[in-house]
Order: sequence, then C-alpha cells, then structure tokens
Amino acid sequence: MPNIYDSAYELEKAIRESEEFKSLKSAYEAVMNDPSAKQMFDDFRDTQMNLQEKQMQGLEITEEEVEKARAVVEAVQEHQDIAKLMEEEQRLNLAINDISRIITKPLEELYGSTEETN
Repeated sequence: MPNIYDSAYELEKAIRESEEFKSLKSAYEAVMNDPSAKQMFDDFRDTQMNLQEKQMQGLEITEEEVEKARAVVEAVQEHQDIAKLMEEEQRLNLAINDISRIITKPLEELYGSTEETN
C-alpha cells in the first residue's frame, strides 16, 4: 500500500519538473534580475497584501487606495516581463487547482458535494 506522504513528495517533484513551473521560474527570474521591474512588482505585491489585510479586518478601503491600486495594476500589466510572470503564475495555479480537485475527490465522494446537501 503506497504511503500518501511518499506520493505527495513525488507530486512535489513532478511540479518542480513541470513545464508550468519552469516557465514561472524563468519569468520570475527575469523580473527579479531587473531592478526597476522588481521594484514595480514588489509595490504591486505590497499593495495587494495591504488591501487584502484591510478587507480581512473589515476595514473600509478608501477611494484613494482603490485608485492607487488600479494605477499599480495598470503599470504592472503594461510591463512585459511582469505581465508574463503573472500569466505564468496563473497557469501554474490552474494546474495546482486541478490537482487539488483530483486529490480531494475521495472526500468529495465520501461526503457528497455541498450542492446536493443544501
């Protein structure tokens, strides 16, 4: 009988060796090796984190913060390397979400989907 942890480590290795991860790593390195792109990307991540924290705490997000976030998002989307990084990140996230659905299937089958019980 297979050890589920061994399988998890095999899956981790498969993800590291996947085309999706390699493309993401390459895109990430391109941004990190360009100081202005890195600064822009860091600003984008900080802005995202700050807004998420405020939302989770139930704090109101001001119009000014919304405008600043919009400007930061527009700037990163116009930067070719950052746009590529975000695209590759989304591609890997889709694969990981698919994997998550696959590995939680036994629980879903055991308990049934939430739509059926409501």
